[in-house]
Amino acid sequence: MKSKNSARIFYLAIALAVVLLDRWSKHLVARRIGLYQHIQIIPGFFRLTHTENTGAAFSLFADTITPWKTGLLIAFSVVALIVVSILLWKNQHAHIATGIGLSLIMGGAIGNLWDRVARGRVVDFLLFYVKRYQWPVFNLADSAIVVGAGLLVLEIIFAKSHPQHGMAD
Repeated sequence: MKSKNSARIFYLAIALAVVLLDRWSKHLVARRIGLYQHIQIIPGFFRLTHTENTGAAFSLFADTITPWKTGLLIAFSVVALIVVSILLWKNQHAHIATGIGLSLIMGGAIGNLWDRVARGRVVDFLLFYVKRYQWPVFNLADSAIVVGAGLLVLEIIFAKSHPQHGMAD
């Protein structure tokens, strides 16, 4: 029992760290970089660009003009958080990747939900590009969600199947 609670505390600490880093980084960007301004970090590849996203991760649905978009995104985030919380609470897998993946998703979802509830938009600032081709601007919360989902996918792909007891090998 103590081990299960220790694992839960560890996973919640990861989620909390993601939320704190996300809040801190968004705060710094909002204070130090003007909206739509940028700071070149690696010429031709990476810059910090202060944008605000009213859509989902990576600006999905940002151009959609509907009065219920923000409410729908908030509702979706809350439902996702509930599902992830239940999965994390019940996580009894031997693989630590599941717990870490769920923790990263939880922290990222909370980070973006915080912005959406408080301001109706999310601060994005990480821009990777090559010449005129660029990835949509994103933030640390988006990164945590993608890395967490990636860990879950890798675990599913590479998980070894365990033979059931009583069956011949």
